[in-house]
Amino acid sequence: MSVKISRKITAFEVVKPEDLAQQAAAAAAQDEAEDLAEVVHLHERVERPETLEGTTYKIRSPLFEHALYVTINDIVLNQDTEHETRRPFEIFINSKNMEHFQWAVALTRLMSAVFRKGGDVTFIVEELKAVFDPRGGYYKSGGIYMPSVVAELGLVVEDHMKQIGLIRSDDPAEREALRKKKQALKDAVKAKAEAAEAGKSVEDAADSYPPNAELCHKCHTKAMVVLDGCQTCLSCGYSKCG
Repeated sequence: MSVKISRKITAFEVVKPEDLAQQAAAAAAQDEAEDLAEVVHLHERVERPETLEGTTYKIRSPLFEHALYVTINDIVLNQDTEHETRRPFEIFINSKNMEHFQWAVALTRLMSAVFRKGGDVTFIVEELKAVFDPRGGYYKSGGIYMPSVVAELGLVVEDHMKQIGLIRSDDPAEREALRKKKQALKDAVKAKAEAAEAGKSVEDAADSYPPNAELCHKCHTKAMVVLDGCQTCLSCGYSKCG
């Protein structure tokens, strides 16, 4: 294809292949910077959504007559994008024992404030686990020594952060077990969807659920599994965490 030049040539420049590569790289970097500028990070000005997904943990200590119930609610940022992250947003402690109500409320409010501040909040785990009871610690179920109830609270927070991916375990075996567990749950959901598309009955589709699934009290299907730290039904979507 010929191009007719109607004006006088005053200057010219030879474009080399490496120049085109640099221009393409610069354009890609600019596009990536624009995408990152739209990523929402957790900070204290992020408003609380109307609903949050949460997980409740039970702490049974011989130091207390009644158990402690710890609820950690998470906020999902940049949902349905490649930058989707799940961060702890607030924490509550509830119990029939009102003896320690004041320090429990004060502690949870401070922890919630730290969570909402954003940044690296994993340091709070080591701070809690380093608290020792002057009266002595105790052994929890499984023979694990706990120096105090606050230290066990730190262990609960650590387990929760591991489940949502905020803390990565240093144990390769633990990381591999967690990866296999998540993959098994994904495969179960996929198999259930394929069974539904094939027009199979609920009884036939039940075979695709994990063998350790429990009975759902809502749809009466053995499809209740622990998903992201919460009992969730793979059949009807019912969750004990709301």
